[in-house]
Amino acid sequence: MWKLQRTAEFEKRVRKWPKKHRRELTAMFDKLDTFLGALNAGAPVEQVKFGFIHSEPHGVLAIDQKGGGSGLKQTRLYTYPKKSEQILHLIVIGDKASQKSDIEFCSHFVKLLENTAAR
Repeated sequence: MWKLQRTAEFEKRVRKWPKKHRRELTAMFDKLDTFLGALNAGAPVEQVKFGFIHSEPHGVLAIDQKGGGSGLKQTRLYTYPKKSEQILHLIVIGDKASQKSDIEFCSHFVKLLENTAAR
């Protein structure tokens, strides 16, 4: 069974997520449940293909709000599946305005995680 592990930055952003964009948050969490369900059913990470999952650098996968209803702001939930431990890291959430810095944050997170694991 895959486990979820949240970063402090993820927790901080969820708490501060604007009330006017709660539908986006709900949509991303619904998609996360779908993705996690596929992993727990035994699907390899590389073979899980949904239209709401986007590959980012260093193995990061971004889950978006698509299919959550009309008029939703573009948002992303950035995750990192550590296959060897079956841990899905929830790194950060953001919108289009923070996308570049979110991806940089995720890349830094994965590099630190993998360097620590290599020791």
